[in-house]
Amino acid sequence: MAAPRKAGASAPRLTHLDAAGRPAMVDVSAKEVSARSAVAECRVRFPAAVAAQLRASGLRSGKGGIVETAVIAGTMAAKRTHELIPFCHALPLDGVRIAIDWQGERELRIECQARTTARTGVEMEALTGATVAALTVYDMSKALSHAIVLGPARLLGKRGGKRDFGEAG
Repeated sequence: MAAPRKAGASAPRLTHLDAAGRPAMVDVSAKEVSARSAVAECRVRFPAAVAAQLRASGLRSGKGGIVETAVIAGTMAAKRTHELIPFCHALPLDGVRIAIDWQGERELRIECQARTTARTGVEMEALTGATVAALTVYDMSKALSHAIVLGPARLLGKRGGKRDFGEAG
């Protein structure tokens, strides 16, 4: 349930629409440059037999090291988010860290942390890094099963800008 709105506060609005309701990139030129960070995660759930096989192989497939490849792919994707998401700004990323580990018997948890010093945040970069890493795990594992499930993908936290949210390292 949403928190009650303060008297005189305006309702939240979509920022990627102009006054006429057309799609538009947000103009961030008047914002202050500040340190910003975001952390996102995406899960990959395997059928039990596939998880057991991946554990036994040390997360290696016929295509190579699954974790290593996913970390590289997720990092590359975070750096290219502005090329994938139409209204994302091109950001100079100061750092991207991707961690992948088992969460229980059948699920991998992928976490992506992104940092920048810029006028806008890095939530989309963190989300893109985590989800592309998850897609890469799927690609590297799909020969074993197509019943692999991705998600949820979610923002865990962000720091910098107008509002902080959740936990951002």
